Order: sequence, then C-alpha cells, then structure tokens
Amino acid sequence: MAKIKLEYIWLDGYFPTQNMRSKTKVEEHDDFKGTVEELGLWSFDGSSTKQASGGASDCILKPVAIYPDPARVNGYLVMTEVLNADGTPHVSNGRATIEDDDNDFWFGFEQEYFIMDSKTQLPLGFPVGGYPGPQGMYYCSVGGKNTFGRDFVEEHADLCIDAGLNFEGINQEVASGQWEFQLFAKGAKKAGDEIWIARYLLDRLTEKYGWYIEYHPKPVKGDWNGSGMHANFSNSILRECGSKEKYAEICEAFRPVTKEHIEVYGEFNEQRLTGLHETASINDFSWGVSDRGASIRIPIIAVEKGYHGWLEDRRPSSNGDPYKIAARIIKTVKPVK
Repeated sequence: MAKIKLEYIWLDGYFPTQNMRSKTKVEEHDDFKGTVEELGLWSFDGSSTKQASGGASDCILKPVAIYPDPARVNGYLVMTEVLNADGTPHVSNGRATIEDDDNDFWFGFEQEYFIMDSKTQLPLGFPVGGYPGPQGMYYCSVGGKNTFGRDFVEEHADLCIDAGLNFEGINQEVASGQWEFQLFAKGAKKAGDEIWIARYLLDRLTEKYGWYIEYHPKPVKGDWNGSGMHANFSNSILRECGSKEKYAEICEAFRPVTKEHIEVYGEFNEQRLTGLHETASINDFSWGVSDRGASIRIPIIAVEKGYHGWLEDRRPSSNGDPYKIAARIIKTVKPVK
C-alpha cells in the first residue's frame, strides 16, 4: 500500500469573481491508477468560502478530473465540482451548467495575465514611481531590456506539460510583465478543467518567487493593454460546414444576447473593452475576418480552408470563469443548425 497526496481543488462562492481553494487528502492505495473513478467524495467548510451558513456548513467536493502533480512525490491534482449536501450542484458550480455531454464543442483558451512583484505591487519591468518604455517592444520580445519573468513562465509551462495538460504555447504579451499561455481541449468541461489546473499551478508557483498573478483585466490604467482570455471555439458545424453564410449566421446569433455574454465574461471587463488596445467596445457588437478589434474574429486560416475551422470570441476577460464562458457560448451557438 502506497500513500498518495490528493490535492482537491474547487472554486469558492465569491461573486462575481471566484477564487481557487484547495486542501490535501492523504490516502493509502494499492496499485493506484490515477483515475477519477478511484476517488471518493470529500467535504469542506462552506461557511468559510461563502458557500454555506455556519449552521449547515458542509459542502461536498465531487472529483471530475485528475492530473499528476509534477511538484509532489506521489501527488495528484484533483479538480472538483461543489455540491450541496443533498448532492445537487451548488449555485456556484458553473461547470454543472455546461450542456456539452457529447464533447461536440472544442475550446482553445488564451489566458493572459500580469506577473506582479509582491514588494512593489507592480508588474515586472515597472520601476517604482515611474513607468517602463511604452508598448511596442515587449510583445514576443527577447532580451533583458524588454523581457521579464521568462524563467518563471518556462517553469510553469514545464509543470503544465508534466501534469498532462494539453498545453499549446506561451508568449510575452504587449505590456511589460504581461504573458499568455494557451490550452486546447475537445470538450468544454475538459477545457475548463485544464485552465483551472493551469491557473492553480501558476498561482502556486509564485509562492517561491515572491510574486503573484494579477488576473484583473486592466491592472495598469492608461495606455497599456489589458488582459483577456480569448475563447476560440468550434463545433461540428463550424469545423465541417464550408459555408461563409453559416459562419455569418453563427456570428449574428451572438448579437441579440450581447448583454448575457458580457455578464459572465469577467468582472471589471468594461475597463478593458474600450474599443482601444485591440478590443471592441463593451457597448457594441461586431464581427469580421481577421479583425482583432471586433467582438468575434473569424480567423483567416478558417477562411483560407473554405470556412472549415473555428471562431474567436475576444471579449472574455482574464479573470473570467472558463466554465461559465463556455456554457454561455454553447447556449448561443447550439441552436444554430
């Protein structure tokens, strides 16, 4: 019998921006295979996470995905859903609202973020009491003059790959100290699971650097890019239709529910979606081919392949919940046949 460390991870009840919580369960297993089916339910004090009252504080953690923990011996990362004591999904459980049981929807999320120095509470590369050089030279840069935090970002990428996530890339972004990673999954729930696990690894890694991650969509006010989490998505229709008209129909399906999408695309997003810095205004809706200033972009690759591909919703913010974002996109796109 070997002892294993199971890190149960869940989302708390803070609204509208939820936080990750986790705790470790040590179990003895004989020939553990690392599957969800081998795991049991667990409970936690929901009164400490805004998910229950003190008089009835138990909430249930239901394992939904498991990954090797590359930073622990015999460790595993367990993504969970929060349930009420009666086994029904908790109101904070966005994953349970996703209607994609057949995994027809594929998602690729582009997670942007700022690396912040805990001492100065400024992004890396920002001097105390001043500003670095203007934007222009930081995006995909190389060299110590314009690139800050590369060792940290590389370490995070290795952790994600070693954990078995479908990690697809990294790059420094437009502002100093701003980076991005990309993840792709076939299935909306799996895509959400992997983004949250990648965020967990990112946040945990900062503990040894004396830094923290800022997911606020506009942490540096002024002429600096904000942070988003662009949602690239497709279903069988987008992948197979070969129709310019069908792509237009799907894009137009978003127009009458613009408000409903913005409501779940992240807190403080109005500070980022201004119509500047490669964004569309939060008050407008638009779409276009290869247009990074539109709400939804039709990638030029999809057009060149005869309208076989995907769409990119550029509005979700960096602090958005990928479960809720995916659920809303599916609700809009699924009725289009």
